[in-house]
Amino acid sequence: MSRLFGRNWSKQDLMERVGDASQLGGIRNVTLNDGNENGVRAVEVCTGSGLRFTVLPDRGMDILDAEFSGRSLCWRSSTGAVAPSFFEPIGPGWLRGFFGGLLTTCGLSYVGPADIDEGEVLGVHGRASYIPARDVCTDCRWDGDEYLMSVRGRVTETSSLGPRVTLTRNISSKLGANSLSIDDTIENEGYLTSPFTMLYHINLGFPVVSKDAILLSPTRNVTNIAGEAITQIDQYRRFDDPQAETQEGVFCHEMVPDEQGYVTAALITRKPNPFGVFVRYRMKELPLLWEWRMLRRGVYVVALEPANCRPEERSKSRKRGDLKFLRPGEVVRHHVEIGVCTSEEEIATLERHISGATTGP
Repeated sequence: MSRLFGRNWSKQDLMERVGDASQLGGIRNVTLNDGNENGVRAVEVCTGSGLRFTVLPDRGMDILDAEFSGRSLCWRSSTGAVAPSFFEPIGPGWLRGFFGGLLTTCGLSYVGPADIDEGEVLGVHGRASYIPARDVCTDCRWDGDEYLMSVRGRVTETSSLGPRVTLTRNISSKLGANSLSIDDTIENEGYLTSPFTMLYHINLGFPVVSKDAILLSPTRNVTNIAGEAITQIDQYRRFDDPQAETQEGVFCHEMVPDEQGYVTAALITRKPNPFGVFVRYRMKELPLLWEWRMLRRGVYVVALEPANCRPEERSKSRKRGDLKFLRPGEVVRHHVEIGVCTSEEEIATLERHISGATTGP
């Protein structure tokens, strides 16, 4: 059944009332055509509940923007959805096309600041977000009384003499849904072992981010980027209005999973109306959650970032011995869900769930 307009509907009920399901929700393929966005393929998804988001096949199958009933969920930077042909791989050039958005993928073989690792020159946060996807497919279909929507594509990071690692991403939702799912399959399709680092840069912005917002998370321990313990909970849990001068904050959360092995974290507010955005993922695959906050004027963002690594120089991870690798033929799967809470009841349920994970049965 599809939940729309305050009630549940069967396929027959809905199709008796419309000429085509696109009247209620669905997928539209478009191409951006202005400035340095020219030529970028985009896929607009509308669930009919108020949730809308845009997938960019030409930017690593990342998610450019998202809104719920006209309320933006994410932070957008000043760069726009820069076409991949403008990618600057050296030094901090990655930032010249970092559009923020609901999701930017960092990886697949490198996450962190610019570095030189075993003679390989690495720019910020890897190449994945700038690689156009192949075999892109969109699909809308009825499955019984549910109308399903999905966008799928394959992103391959490779060179003629190097490793070949492919990310196959499926982003899905359904009619009436308040959430979307990201299902990633990462496979080493070559014959060389490859470093494997991945971070989901989920960028929340105004009005989700505000001085009244609170971070809910089943945090066991939290440290800053230098590895120093954080003992004052409000340092990472609460936020301020935009500041003229402020330093970015980066915190590493070690989480407590629920009984199904998932971690749920959320940014919520109750003023003026209850609202929140949650992120849910499997801890076994993504053992760390990084929180990045930059509350400077014009850059007002809090990112929740599930990851399998530290966002540091790869050479440091290699030297310390915790750099992850994908062997030839090895396959890894990740599942990440992003959704909204739109009532006090939904937020209270989320709080109970997160509190239960922290305290145990």
